[in-house]
Amino acid sequence: MPHTQKITAAITAVGGYVPETKLTNADLEKMVETNDEWIRTRTGIEERRILKEPGKATSDLAAPAVLQLCEKRGISPEEIDVIICATVTPDMVFPATANIISDKIGARNAWGFDLEAACSGFLYALTVGASLIESRRYKKVVVVGADKMSSIIDYTDRTTCILFGDGAGAVLLEPNTEGYGVLDSILRSDGSGREFLHMKAGGSLRPPSTDTIANKEHFIFQDGQPVFKAAVKSMADVSAELLERNNLTGDDIAWLVPHQANKRIIDATANRMGLSHDKVMLNIHKYGNTTAATIPLCLWEWRHELNKGDNIVLAAFGGGFTWGATLVKWEY
Repeated sequence: MPHTQKITAAITAVGGYVPETKLTNADLEKMVETNDEWIRTRTGIEERRILKEPGKATSDLAAPAVLQLCEKRGISPEEIDVIICATVTPDMVFPATANIISDKIGARNAWGFDLEAACSGFLYALTVGASLIESRRYKKVVVVGADKMSSIIDYTDRTTCILFGDGAGAVLLEPNTEGYGVLDSILRSDGSGREFLHMKAGGSLRPPSTDTIANKEHFIFQDGQPVFKAAVKSMADVSAELLERNNLTGDDIAWLVPHQANKRIIDATANRMGLSHDKVMLNIHKYGNTTAATIPLCLWEWRHELNKGDNIVLAAFGGGFTWGATLVKWEY
């Protein structure tokens, strides 16, 4: 392509995968002191999927999603140049889950790495993947968001076990010269938020020990109120800022694709953008919060509602804190 032409990274295929086992609110009622009505009214979640089979990990969620995407696009995994895996539940500390996915699907010519930004991971990875396409060095970049959250959940902690599920979603990025694809991103982070949402042990600060295991420090810790307040403000603010920066209003947006953490956070973001609620992609009721997988899983589930030229806004907020919004013009 001549260097005078602007290259954008278009999403040309989407894949998704969720495990078969369902964990319903009724199931959780038997495990912890909670009830279906309380969970539904506060979060919007009715059930979530859990990868129960022994010996299965995050890569086993991601691999089928990427293979599905290859099949839809009619390409071989060997044609993939790069795989970026956004996750906070890697199969192991190293090697990268992206490398394991490559091995499992036969993407022999791809290099890859993991990116960790909690629930904003997919957005961060999408921006990185788009920049690799825009650099003209790579033609096919796969961005996958995948998390086996059940592996880091304490199912005796009713504040967190009701929220999370397992799943994976993936997109293929390819060069485009017609103005489709990832057009703009605003990404933010604030590490002082880490005290409210983190895993206490397992890293270099507090390596695993008999004490950390006995004290249940290898599970998600969340202080709900500050996280909720920060999420509502940050996700709504950055989405509104993205529209303003691109001279767009809610009327110009076909779909909001929000991170599926809590229905009330999603509603606040849509209201701030001036979007009617029938323009909001939702699947939180079926899958709960799958962390880095929520946004690509929405794109996968709602793909039949997307039309060429649609302006869509992807918005997320995650532990750390991390947050952001991305403007995409749909390519197919």
